[in-house]
Amino acid sequence: MIDTTKIRGDFEILKRKIHGCNLVYFDSGATSQKPESVIIKMDDYFRNNNANIHRGVYDLSVESTQMVDEARASVAAFINSDFEEIIFTRNTSESINLVTYAWGDTEVNKGDSVIVTRLEHHSNLIPWQELCRRKGAVLKVVEIDCFGNLILEKGRLEIKTEDKNGLKVMVGALEDLLDETVKMVAFTGQSNVLGTITPIEEIVKRSRKKSSKVIFLVDAAQQIPHSKVDVKKMGVDFVAFSGHKMLGPGVGVLWGRKELLKSMKPFLYGGDMIGEVSLTGATWADLPAKFEAGTPDIAGIIGLGEAVNYLKNIGMEKVRDHEKELTVYALEKMTELEEKGLVEIYGPRNADERGAAITFNVKGVHAHDTAQILNNYGIAVRSGQHCAAPLVTSFGVSAMVRATFYIYNTKEEIDYLIEKIIEVPKVFS
Repeated sequence: MIDTTKIRGDFEILKRKIHGCNLVYFDSGATSQKPESVIIKMDDYFRNNNANIHRGVYDLSVESTQMVDEARASVAAFINSDFEEIIFTRNTSESINLVTYAWGDTEVNKGDSVIVTRLEHHSNLIPWQELCRRKGAVLKVVEIDCFGNLILEKGRLEIKTEDKNGLKVMVGALEDLLDETVKMVAFTGQSNVLGTITPIEEIVKRSRKKSSKVIFLVDAAQQIPHSKVDVKKMGVDFVAFSGHKMLGPGVGVLWGRKELLKSMKPFLYGGDMIGEVSLTGATWADLPAKFEAGTPDIAGIIGLGEAVNYLKNIGMEKVRDHEKELTVYALEKMTELEEKGLVEIYGPRNADERGAAITFNVKGVHAHDTAQILNNYGIAVRSGQHCAAPLVTSFGVSAMVRATFYIYNTKEEIDYLIEKIIEVPKVFS
């Protein structure tokens, strides 16, 4: 197991007091805290190396370029990819948008379809909605059961169809939605709301039986920070994730299969992504520069490389084991409150099927009120629709409270959360 006491010593912010109470940070699903080594690495870059990359032969520029290359190599090794398959973006949202434009505008046409799921963050829903609307394609949505697990098997649901504002949407079980019109299956590796871990290999296997040419994209923003991921074993074509959810700064990453990335048009145009330029046209640089127009967030990329090294030193298997232990413990404690009629819990009840997220509501109290009251005790949780409105409202509520755990959280903090949840209804009594 990991040494949480030692790890917590690397995060200065955890020493803060909020309303006179020790900070209990349960919002790593939105953004994680940063260890001292990441902050120092970025500070050192600005103090001693700051220069633009790829454009200078002087020492500072050469050093900066080397640091970015080293960070790219670290990220590539972390997910077992090739160096040139790592594309740096602003965030997961931009990574997914890149695919919808650079791949989707060419490959998806009228009469085709794209599959997403009910679990999706808006970042992996709206870009596909808009692509289908632009191209006259059908958006198909895989439904979930009452615990937030995807329904895969044929015949379990009747397909529901809605045609509105120029977009046709079909909702049903995966196997009922699959056919030769499907060009893309885009789905989350782990729900940012419920923590549901999706069966990636099973989805790929069932989809390939229906269409050998289908392409897969995984939104791994909630997956890669918390478990070991090997993109070469996943059997998918694109993986998107964000550095700020894995102890780093706000940098996004898109991994794509080399052959696909080479065949795609650029997403953004400008400096550093070109080969040769004339007044009448241009050619494109090799990967990964082809998709990285302009000056990137150099310090952010370097910081992400350091964050990856920090997680690698801990070991992602240990990260997952620690979070699973916390999730089991939190589920047990929250279930006791649910049995007393105090709260309602959402999502899978088996910790093997969910990541380190507990989503709930205090009975009779709006999610925002619950979060505000908990904040008065120094507890930081998320409230609202979590950028996944179709998922949250499918449970018959307008908002949910979400507590997400990471390497620096403890069972004692969970006990404190439970203790203060009990206080919430008393405020309104």
